[in-house]
Amino acid sequence: MAAAIAAIAGFRNAIALPLVRRLDLEVPGYPAAAPPMRIVLFSDVHVHGPDMPPERVARVVDQINALSPDIVIAAGDFIGDNWVGKSYPVDQAIAPLGRLKARLGVYAVLGNNDYSAGASDITSALERAGVHVLADDAVRLGPIALGGRDGRLYHERPAWNAARLKAYEALRRTPGLKVLAVHRPDEFAFVPSSTTLVLAGHTHCGQIVLPIVGALATGSDFGEKYLCGVVRDGLKTLVVSSGVGTSYVPLRFGAPPDIWLITLR
Repeated sequence: MAAAIAAIAGFRNAIALPLVRRLDLEVPGYPAAAPPMRIVLFSDVHVHGPDMPPERVARVVDQINALSPDIVIAAGDFIGDNWVGKSYPVDQAIAPLGRLKARLGVYAVLGNNDYSAGASDITSALERAGVHVLADDAVRLGPIALGGRDGRLYHERPAWNAARLKAYEALRRTPGLKVLAVHRPDEFAFVPSSTTLVLAGHTHCGQIVLPIVGALATGSDFGEKYLCGVVRDGLKTLVVSSGVGTSYVPLRFGAPPDIWLITLR
């Protein structure tokens, strides 16, 4: 009986409306004449039944649109991997994201699950939905240079480092304050000091976080150092979203789903 009650509570936590967390970031060098930039970060949609069918994705999209963002950034893992429930075709899973609205556009990086599910198919579906996928490249958006890192977890090391350097070089060449979208927050340990902001997901903030025990898993090589929320290192800031979906089991404890509204000024 206790296990059933816990499972019901965990599922209700998983399907709750994501919290909107807010960060107001005053950035040295931000153009005085430029208006504040509103960036929405969300991650880990993990479209998969029973907790994240496309209909729930559509509700999250409505929630994001209501924040009137200048830029929307999705930090990877669009396709789910739960052990139970229903899988959805890629186009059906991605389609609700086509209604996202942002003045300067909607951007994404892929996550490790997206490579497992078929990176080219997911990239094509995102682009058809009007979501621009950044893979070790960068674009200028007003006063911001937005870069995106490849989201695979496992690379042969020389290729991994080469891709990383390619992304950093693309960001360096692009005029503007340096903002980097990644899937894994571990990238924060490597980014150049010239990077103002790193936006990430992947960890689900632990997804199941128990009293005394803490997070059952972090998904990070750095343990809980980059697990969740805002981390600062000198002039660099990392924001890690808990994500809106779940991984492996459709349950959450102590780590509610969230999206972030970050205002740069």
